[in-house]
Amino acid sequence: MISEIANRIFNQVITDYHKFDDIDHPVENPYDAESLEHLFYIKNWIDTAQWHMEDVVRNPQIDPVEGLSWKRRIDAQNQVRTDMVEFIDGYFLNLYQGITALPDAKINTESPAWAIDRLSILALKIYHMREEAERETASAEHREQCQTKLNVLLSQRDDLSTSIDELLADIEAGKKYMKVYKQMKMYNDPSLNPVLYNKS
Repeated sequence: MISEIANRIFNQVITDYHKFDDIDHPVENPYDAESLEHLFYIKNWIDTAQWHMEDVVRNPQIDPVEGLSWKRRIDAQNQVRTDMVEFIDGYFLNLYQGITALPDAKINTESPAWAIDRLSILALKIYHMREEAERETASAEHREQCQTKLNVLLSQRDDLSTSIDELLADIEAGKKYMKVYKQMKMYNDPSLNPVLYNKS
């Protein structure tokens, strides 16, 4: 099952990242460059680095100039994340290109890679919520509240994993078909963001 592979690799990445806990640590991807596992590893590394960027920029004591620098870096990282999702969708489009959709086939509300993107973020939520549920310096009430939230996140991961596997099975069986829309983000494009093109 694809979701099982994804969840295993996402957990591996998060563990690998926290050996260094360094946003700028280079990715050391152990998987073959042509494999789906390789793509999943990069995907979650991108998300894990961005997660920690988001933590840094929320420091109320951060210097405003430094904060703006982090915000721009997060924007750039988010574009990398989007590009990676679209690349993974390209993998699935290629994988299922020989499948003929049934006459009554339907399109899903989101593509496989965007669902996997949510699974990747969920892995990070689970890791960090578990940290809070087990943090010895926190109050018993805090740990209990975080354990309750963790249980919900774990249930959500089970449901999302099942949905992803069912979606891919339906595509393979021709019951659903893929149609991928590029995100066409406008705020990073100097020809589409009026704040940018009006300055020139």
